[in-house]
Amino acid sequence: MSHSPRRRMVHTCAMMLASVALGTAACGGSSNPLADKPYDATGHVGLAGAGEGRKVDPTKPLEVRVEGDDRITDVTATDAAGRFVKGELAPDGRGWHSTGALAAGAHYTVRISVEDEDGAQGRRTIGFDTSAADRLLRVAFGPQSGTYGVGQPITAELSAPVQDPAARAVIERALKVDSRPAVGGAWHWVDNRTLHYRPKEYWPAHATVGVRSGLDGIKVAGGLYGGASKPVQLTFGDRVEAVTDASAHTMTVSRNGQVIRSIPVTTGKPGYATRNGVKVVLGKESFVRMRGTSIGIAEGSADSYDLPVYWATRVTWSGEYVHAAPWSEGSQGAENVSHGCTGMSTANAKWFFDTIHLGDVIKVVGSAGVTMTPFDNGFGDWNMPWDKWREGSALTAGKREGTGPADAARLRPRV
Repeated sequence: MSHSPRRRMVHTCAMMLASVALGTAACGGSSNPLADKPYDATGHVGLAGAGEGRKVDPTKPLEVRVEGDDRITDVTATDAAGRFVKGELAPDGRGWHSTGALAAGAHYTVRISVEDEDGAQGRRTIGFDTSAADRLLRVAFGPQSGTYGVGQPITAELSAPVQDPAARAVIERALKVDSRPAVGGAWHWVDNRTLHYRPKEYWPAHATVGVRSGLDGIKVAGGLYGGASKPVQLTFGDRVEAVTDASAHTMTVSRNGQVIRSIPVTTGKPGYATRNGVKVVLGKESFVRMRGTSIGIAEGSADSYDLPVYWATRVTWSGEYVHAAPWSEGSQGAENVSHGCTGMSTANAKWFFDTIHLGDVIKVVGSAGVTMTPFDNGFGDWNMPWDKWREGSALTAGKREGTGPADAARLRPRV
């Protein structure tokens, strides 16, 4: 009786499976060391300078040494955050040493693979702690968490000065700015202890931004290591801009591109011309006593003044405000008679005070005054051209925008 095709297929498959099983059995056992369970290599390999509760010096390379006839085939070293330590295996397999810096005050796990002269595989896992740093570099971010206008830069104040370009690059890589929606931006070193961060243009309205430091435990330079820092969370409101045309004696206030009020104003008279350029609201004071002596005017001179001022919005640390000036209402919209501030009626000043927020943009054009400086009198950051701003970064200086990995990773959307 002939076999059906189905029976012949089953019979053939059974023979194939049997052959595979026999082949597998033939390859098993001690004849294939790679298939055996790795032996415990505790007595064969160890870390130099570690053990018996001793902490490893993070300023020195981590060294793995092997005893007997074994050879090291692989080493992985990671800290508690999962960060890998770069390293190099000796050509003869008798040792391994780290080529990347260890973090201070951190716990590490080292997994070592070895091979004996017969090809058998061994494993050992070693945990150790690094000693604390002698000097810590901490970062204080500004502003504090809250809601701000779209002109607000982010600041980072270091607890110690940093001059070396390589150390500055380490710091910049560790300062994370995460935004939704994502926009490009860059850090700029104002001085050895201060960095500012801004996008190319103003922040998008209603963006949210998280700022944090990944420096904790990271080697910055020599014996200087990063310390823990408090993160901040920022929310940006509507795009509110006030543009003052000093030559036309008018301020135009817009929200998200729509004009919401035009205000007659007076700005600085000759000799006290208001600064041109973009300024950012620094603070608001419902009442402030303004004295000419605070800006270098001699008491009792023709230009001396001592006035109670209401609804004052500060835009420079040296004392430039937008405020109520009822004594100059006859000149508002017609001529410039102030000592540098932007004056308006009490009603308009109260409206402006209630409408404007910290970080909102105030721009002056058409004045005979100098341009607002970027850093030494408030937030004039937006007056620096973007190309020049990028030159102040340890990561983007001299690089065309968008050409380096730092540009792609600079500002990431949160997920």
